[in-house]
Amino acid sequence: MNVAGEPSFRESVDLMFRRATALMDLSPGLEEKIRVCNSTYTVRFGVRLRGKIETFTGYRSVHSEHMEPVKGGIRYALSVHQDEVEALAALMTYKCALVETPFGGSKGGLCIDPRAWDEHELEQITRRFAYELIKRDLIHPAQNVPAPDMGTGEREMAWIADQYARMNTTDINAKACVTGKPPHAGGIQGRVEATGRGVQYALREFFRHKEDKAAARLSGDLDGKRIVVQGLGNVGYHAAKFLSEEDGAKIIAVAERDGAIVNDAGIAIEELRQWMMRNQGSVKGFPGGTYMEDGAAALELDCDILIPAAMEGVIHKGNAANIKAPLIIEAANGPVTFGADEILRKKGCLIIPDMYANAGGVTVSYFEWVKNLSHIRFGRMQRRAEEARSRLLVEELERLSSDKGLGWTLAEDFKERFLTGSDELALVRSGLDDTMRTAYQSMREVWHGRNDVQDLRVAAYIVAISRVAQTYRSKGL
Repeated sequence: MNVAGEPSFRESVDLMFRRATALMDLSPGLEEKIRVCNSTYTVRFGVRLRGKIETFTGYRSVHSEHMEPVKGGIRYALSVHQDEVEALAALMTYKCALVETPFGGSKGGLCIDPRAWDEHELEQITRRFAYELIKRDLIHPAQNVPAPDMGTGEREMAWIADQYARMNTTDINAKACVTGKPPHAGGIQGRVEATGRGVQYALREFFRHKEDKAAARLSGDLDGKRIVVQGLGNVGYHAAKFLSEEDGAKIIAVAERDGAIVNDAGIAIEELRQWMMRNQGSVKGFPGGTYMEDGAAALELDCDILIPAAMEGVIHKGNAANIKAPLIIEAANGPVTFGADEILRKKGCLIIPDMYANAGGVTVSYFEWVKNLSHIRFGRMQRRAEEARSRLLVEELERLSSDKGLGWTLAEDFKERFLTGSDELALVRSGLDDTMRTAYQSMREVWHGRNDVQDLRVAAYIVAISRVAQTYRSKGL
């Protein structure tokens, strides 16, 4: 949503970038090299559908090739345009640098309403779009690796991977040309949940630090915290589900396109999700809460944590003053505009920025890419060896107890958990948790270690830009 007098999404990203570089010692030339988008390819292609030729417009933007391949999702939405794709590509550069995945930033988009076409038609459109990008090396395991984004998922990624394999029949690493594929087609366990799981891990890490909680006027842990979620797509659904089911948080409101559901006692997220699947994505009529026709108004409800998990620009100059949440975690890309960010910071609202909070997707995409290049699933080599070592320890403890007459035994549930080696999902979650914790520490160090850095967003940009600059310098720039 664009409010009069407010910068566009692309301009917002640049303004936030410049807020950070004003506090850094970069040469003007290097600063400009990092900021600008290297290239954007626009493709217009025709597909014969329903008896006539339909023309579609798509984009693939490469922001920075300081590391290759470049990485970033492909979104399907009618709102897709060049500026948006370039802004998202820039965020990908900074995000990858922040969480230390060895990629440059890229993004793609197709101006289409995926709900307007049936599955077979969408496959034709996707394969033709992929063909246009593949033949220009804008999809390639070593150069440019897309992933799902808004409006796309495992299905579309599988089509793209197959299209690449058809066009590159001798490329042994063909499956690594795209991530977010279904597990049976070269994907990885835990990729679908990854961004939402990353939001959960980010909040857990935040709540480990008393000083940080105090800055957001919060205390305790996530148990009982009142949360409002905007957008129950893939990211919002998984974040809300994990936070409520595993951490004891209460999801008191969920805002969607056609309104919001509010329940102070907490919404059963899985039930709401099933309801939406049965009712064309609508929340209206859900019996587990009160319906609010104005979904955007739910952002202004009194709560502890606000999770915008849908589109960019939903919190803007027009509504920022009414936001009551003391803590916002940006599960979507760019949900808080530059103007809103200024207002919220002056109010004392603490924002966990998008380039960190929604980095779970690219982190697990990195694991999938590594898996595809190594041609072996995680855990296959070591899982049973882990179990055998654990069994030796348990048996020795039980023998000592018996021989010494100590009279204690190990609980069965402990034995079962201890004796189970790490499978792919457990290893993916472990790697994601470690990544989110390490990245938060790097931001926190800047936030608390410098008097001129007042918030986590500037800290995140400083960490990310410093790492990109370091890479460019090592290349001789």
